[in-house]
Amino acid sequence: MEKEVILAASQPIAYERKKWEKSQKKQNYYRTLTLFSPITILALWEVLSRTALIDPRFFPPPSTIIVEFVHLAVNGNLSSHVMISLYRILGGFFLGVIPGILLGLLIGMYKPVRYTFQPLVMALMPIPTLALMPIIIIIFGITDFSKMVTIAGSVFFPVCINTAAGVSNIDPIFVDVAKNYGAKSKDYFFKIALPGSLPVMMEGIQMGQAIALLTIVAAEMIGANSGIGYLIWMDYKAFILKGMYVGLVIISFFGYFFSILLRFLQRRLIPWQK
Repeated sequence: MEKEVILAASQPIAYERKKWEKSQKKQNYYRTLTLFSPITILALWEVLSRTALIDPRFFPPPSTIIVEFVHLAVNGNLSSHVMISLYRILGGFFLGVIPGILLGLLIGMYKPVRYTFQPLVMALMPIPTLALMPIIIIIFGITDFSKMVTIAGSVFFPVCINTAAGVSNIDPIFVDVAKNYGAKSKDYFFKIALPGSLPVMMEGIQMGQAIALLTIVAAEMIGANSGIGYLIWMDYKAFILKGMYVGLVIISFFGYFFSILLRFLQRRLIPWQK
């Protein structure tokens, strides 16, 4: 410790460089762990399946799943399922997020809105959206829009509740300053409530994207003739488990990719939050 203090006082540039190198080594160590854990699991899976220590009918080797992925990608079947699922996911996601943010902000800002809508939100939230699919199909038919409405219903609640909680957690001093300076409702909405609720709101949106992926798979299994969920279900029924695992891996990849994208967006929108 004394050596570090002496080095920092006598050679500040060398000290900072040493500190940076130490930080980089730690980051490289964590990156190695991040890559090592899934590779280890896949290698173990491959060995256990090849040696029949686990049943290869139910757990085919990852190498054969990769071969199946390439086969589906080359013959064009996979791309069509992926594109239609992405279309439904993104459509349903935005259809749920935008109203969720607006109503959440209003619930957090205005007591009349809170006492009017919060009980409804809390009462409807526990109802699984998939349980409402028969009604949604009756109203909208077996269309892409019905899948989007199903996803939107699942995404809406975590976004709305987190946004309202974010507004409620804003430091009252900011509200008092806005009132003292005669801020209008529009200014309070865009300059205090919206940016102040962003940290908690983004966590709700993160939850929403995960729920959207869960919902699309189930929705496409129940009432669709295309999409990743449909692919997983049909391969399961035909006992083509390699194809089923391909679908599961794609959904997992989407979840990881969307999570990274939202984290990047969060750092851009909330630079003050580390």
